[in-house]
Amino acid sequence: MLQAVLYQTLSGLAAGAIYASLALALVITYRSTHLLNFAQGEMATLTTYFAWSLIQAGLPYWAAFLMSVAVSFVGGVLIERVLIRPVEHAAPLVIVTVSVGLFVIFNSISGWIYSYNTKVFPSPFPSDPLFKQQFISTHELGSIVVIATMMVLVYAFFRFTRLGLALRAAAINPTSSSLVGISVPMMLALGWGLASVIGTIGGMMIAPTVYLDPYMMFGVLIYALAAATLGGIDNPLGAVIGGFIVGVVENLLGAFVVGNDLKLSVALVLIISVLLFRPAGLFGRRVVKRV
Repeated sequence: MLQAVLYQTLSGLAAGAIYASLALALVITYRSTHLLNFAQGEMATLTTYFAWSLIQAGLPYWAAFLMSVAVSFVGGVLIERVLIRPVEHAAPLVIVTVSVGLFVIFNSISGWIYSYNTKVFPSPFPSDPLFKQQFISTHELGSIVVIATMMVLVYAFFRFTRLGLALRAAAINPTSSSLVGISVPMMLALGWGLASVIGTIGGMMIAPTVYLDPYMMFGVLIYALAAATLGGIDNPLGAVIGGFIVGVVENLLGAFVVGNDLKLSVALVLIISVLLFRPAGLFGRRVVKRV
């Protein structure tokens, strides 16, 4: 029993790393444009398909990885400038409609170009378990390392670089930022580009596990929303912690309580519960407005 719990916990941490990456992408876009990007997972799916095409053409995995990251960054910037900026001051329903529309569009593009048949996405890590243990696969362990490294780099970017500090300032207080010479529109576009990169890395790490198809990231998006809601939709660190919590909890409950068929319901129940009892999340900021 103890071995089963350990196995499910480690597997949950690996899944949680993927949820944390997409949750972080959701938080970055929300902080920059106050838009919950429901198309984040579909954008990641399309760029993961692009990476698959490069690998099938004979490119080494990590070369395809870097090219896909670059393409996703440019794509995220263009989407913000061309599609999101014209509606950034529109009614909330309009913005939600645009986001859902992007979800459908990117999903349809993936199916149209690559078909809806499941494809095998290669893993860059060896198939044999590391240190001959049976609790966590080498790919799961490698995914945790890759995503953890990415998160450390993102933290260092926001904390120690002038561009990262400018992006944070533009997201927190755009009016004051523009007064000191920061190009707020450019910073918001860069935020979308960075979020797209984070989503793509998560997509490429989970594709070898769940196989590649146009609906690959749908369930991941639900778990990521649960993670971002749990940690705080305006708190990047909270979203990351929430991702690992959701990964472990849904794995343990799926294995020992509700079964695998109801695992997705765990995320939905978690979202509803947090919204009812702690809308700001565990680490989110409470905003008080004077009437």
